Amino acid sequence: MMDWTDRHCRVFHRLITRRTRLYTEMVTTGALLHGDVPRHLDFSDCEHPVALQLGGSEPADLAACARLAERWGYDEINLNCGCPSERVQRGAFGACLMAEPELVADGVAAMREACSLPVTVKHRIGIDRNESYDFVRDFVGTVHRRGGCEVFVVHARNAWLQGLSPKENREIPPLRHDFVHRLKRDFPALTFASNGGLATEAQIAEQLDRVDGVMVGRHAYHEPWAMAGWDRRFLGDTTAPEPDRDAVEAEMVRYMERAQRDHGTAWHSIARHMMGLRHGQPGARRWRQVWSDHRLKAEPPARVAAQAAEAMKRGQNEAAQTA
Repeated sequence: MMDWTDRHCRVFHRLITRRTRLYTEMVTTGALLHGDVPRHLDFSDCEHPVALQLGGSEPADLAACARLAERWGYDEINLNCGCPSERVQRGAFGACLMAEPELVADGVAAMREACSLPVTVKHRIGIDRNESYDFVRDFVGTVHRRGGCEVFVVHARNAWLQGLSPKENREIPPLRHDFVHRLKRDFPALTFASNGGLATEAQIAEQLDRVDGVMVGRHAYHEPWAMAGWDRRFLGDTTAPEPDRDAVEAEMVRYMERAQRDHGTAWHSIARHMMGLRHGQPGARRWRQVWSDHRLKAEPPARVAAQAAEAMKRGQNEAAQTA
């Protein structure tokens, strides 16, 4: 989710679901130790609960970043052992770390010692063509026993480190959610969340019958309104009001205005995250065309929103005429 789930995206998602735990895009230890820390770590109070996902492998560096995460007020630190990109592999972290469970365990232990936040691990079920369940079982066992990790988010596919792009790695290696279910049976005291290929509420509910949680990534980004009922159905929030798309858009317009006024943030860098808000609605394509029209960059967000609303009405009328 690099370049996707930034702080603006998370504010947008929080307007749709109050209770779902949000995760940052992966931030490398190098970026935090040698870069602009506020740019990477600042977030809005409304985002809680929010987890910082770290990419790195050196225990000392991870510990230093864990202290930063606690100072900034995050609710969780998640170590990424699942990203298969070549750029991440060159940094000696991501999915290739699954081949070094002792190093992962040492990193987890160092972070747990450095801060009071829960430290979790996101990983695959294997690397390359190793389809053995024993591999992921032993990885989890080592990271738990040696590092003290108690929560694992499992992308139920292997990561092929050679020959596949990151996109292909999300599609070609077969999904094996049964491996996640077996992990839960073998380590019943630990917490497991399933990830990968899960989109519908029925699929999510099926997983929650077998494991403790579900992580949804790209589907939630492209079709964010899918999250609108999660607080009530899956998180027990019977007081959660039914979200309203128009109200969410209006609040995002106000957020864009504040970000532009207070921080000089261009509204279109925020609006890109809400392109899926109207997914499936008549007129949605015309609405998206307005919000993504770079010729309107100089216009204030409220004026763009008004034009988008008019465009959507035209699209709805066209749809009604052709029905």
